[in-house]
Amino acid sequence: MMISTWRKRRAARLAGKQRLESETGDIEVTVPNHFRCPVSLDLMKDPVTMSSGITYDRESVEKWIEAGNVTCPITNKVLRSLDPIPNHTIRKMIQDWCVANSSYGIERIPTPRIPVSSEEVLEIHSKIKTACRKGDQAGCQNLVAKIKALAKESERNRRCLVATGTAGVLSSAFEEFSKASFNDNVAVLEEILSGLAVLLPHDKATTYLGSDASMDCVVWFLKSEDLSTRRNAVLVLKELVPLDNRKVDTLLEIEGTMEALFKLIKAPICPSATKASLLIIYHMVMSSSPTNAKIIDKFVDLGLVSLLLEMLVDAERSICEKALGVLDGICDRDQGREKAYNHALTIPVLVRKIHRVSDLAMKFSVSILFKLCMNEKRGNGGVLVEAIQRNAFEKLLVLLQVGCDERTREKATQLLKLLNVYRGRVDCIDSVDFKNLKRPF
Repeated sequence: MMISTWRKRRAARLAGKQRLESETGDIEVTVPNHFRCPVSLDLMKDPVTMSSGITYDRESVEKWIEAGNVTCPITNKVLRSLDPIPNHTIRKMIQDWCVANSSYGIERIPTPRIPVSSEEVLEIHSKIKTACRKGDQAGCQNLVAKIKALAKESERNRRCLVATGTAGVLSSAFEEFSKASFNDNVAVLEEILSGLAVLLPHDKATTYLGSDASMDCVVWFLKSEDLSTRRNAVLVLKELVPLDNRKVDTLLEIEGTMEALFKLIKAPICPSATKASLLIIYHMVMSSSPTNAKIIDKFVDLGLVSLLLEMLVDAERSICEKALGVLDGICDRDQGREKAYNHALTIPVLVRKIHRVSDLAMKFSVSILFKLCMNEKRGNGGVLVEAIQRNAFEKLLVLLQVGCDERTREKATQLLKLLNVYRGRVDCIDSVDFKNLKRPF
């Protein structure tokens, strides 16, 4: 199928795009056919030759191989080797042709960097292990910096580093230096943490990163004043927490963890750090730890409920889902619900999110509304009346008609019964009208 698609594309381009226009548009320069990639039909920027003897642009042929193909796109013969070999001769010829036609606005293609091989990566691994055994901080730091540079150079390099288990080697090194002497090894530990963040995700690295010494160090960096270091720390922690509930308990025992996570939400660094913080907090408030009640109460005291509601007004989907998940966990506690009852944005935001974000956001929104309405004790109806004013009744009816999971359906049905009692007593207003709400900034 892919061969057919590319052949059609090739025929179309040969028919209608045989020439490159100059910047002025007055003169057309013909690109020699042997400088074009047989797959993309574009001028080759990094020509490589396969075992079939045909030369392609590296990006095109690697996409072909990554799609699961083991044959040559042109000859359809099985490739003896899937490793592309740089064709320096063709590349130099293309560069010379570009220079010769520079007056027509054609830029010289840069000399491509050769991708890192698995053998080279394994050699770096060996040197890192040796540096760890010797306690060579500077040597290890330089090697990690080299790994970071390779990973940032190209996505192919990053995949090669991940496939060869680089994250595991870095995690092991992180543990070794954190056990030795944290104060003396801050620089190398920070560099390793940065390297781990570049190679995310890395499930196999959790054995070393999950040790007490490693977790203490990561949280220490999480409390750092350096924004980049805090970002790296929270991204690494995000990989650990969902895989093992014991990691949550370990985190909670480390002083300052909750405050540091809250700070990342209150003063955002970047969307990825915000999402990571919310995910970790979600696992904390939903944990089965004996101290779960104290965890939720602590976050409530920090002001997390108000912060989440403010965030939900205009958050993008992924952040919205995670924030609603955290709020759902917090509303299991009386103290959390009390804060939600007293915030002007609670009901308008929750009702609005029922249909406007995603199925997951809808599920959390209905769950939070259910908890608030079922526990409403005020004689005037409180959130029940406000929910009706915000069109919650109609939206829940639509939800039942459209369909949802069984648990959410049960909650929606119960909510409709509760709301129906007050339905004839109040008028509805638009749930997206926030003009008259006082937002605590």
